[in-house]
Amino acid sequence: MAGRKQFDVDEALRRAMHVFWRWGYSEASIDRLTEGTGLGRSSLYGTFGDKSTLFRKSLERYAQTYHPLYDQALSGPHPSPSAVVAAYLQVTLNRIADPTVPDGCLLTVSATQFPALDAEGQAMVRAMIDGLRAMLEQSLLAAGADEPSAAELALCTLATNKSLAVLSRAGFSGEDLATVAAAAARIPDTTPTTSSSAMDTHGPGEVVW
Repeated sequence: MAGRKQFDVDEALRRAMHVFWRWGYSEASIDRLTEGTGLGRSSLYGTFGDKSTLFRKSLERYAQTYHPLYDQALSGPHPSPSAVVAAYLQVTLNRIADPTVPDGCLLTVSATQFPALDAEGQAMVRAMIDGLRAMLEQSLLAAGADEPSAAELALCTLATNKSLAVLSRAGFSGEDLATVAAAAARIPDTTPTTSSSAMDTHGPGEVVW
């Protein structure tokens, strides 16, 4: 029928997402996008709009695919904040280990190319990162962390997540990445305590927890 698309739009978007994921926004040229999706320029533009619009659609597809996995991992219940960190980073390690997708993380590579994005793209990247941070904070609070500790741990865990993505793109082994994740999850107990026995002082100004 006239005007009917002769290709799978969802599959084309998935492939475009992989192009942005592999190359980043700056290096994801129209030639690479047409080659990666198998679409001609007219079909690409006619279906998805310009490159910036296609990038935002790809970022949305990425979040719809992977962020629910983080939500599921954090839903708990978790016995400790350390368990929350471990569960969150395991989702990252699982994605990195998937041979069917590019190394790293589309959100991370997009953040590293922040100045190349238009204002709407920048806002999307920041909002998605902030959403993950808020998700982590809530789970850490539910696992017993106090508010300052939950905020600090959420930020540090998010930073570790992004570091894992960068290291994977540089060819670090899965074993190395697992070592980083395990070290990040080895955190002290952050549950509030009112017991004076929770600390021991050893001289002026020296506190051992």
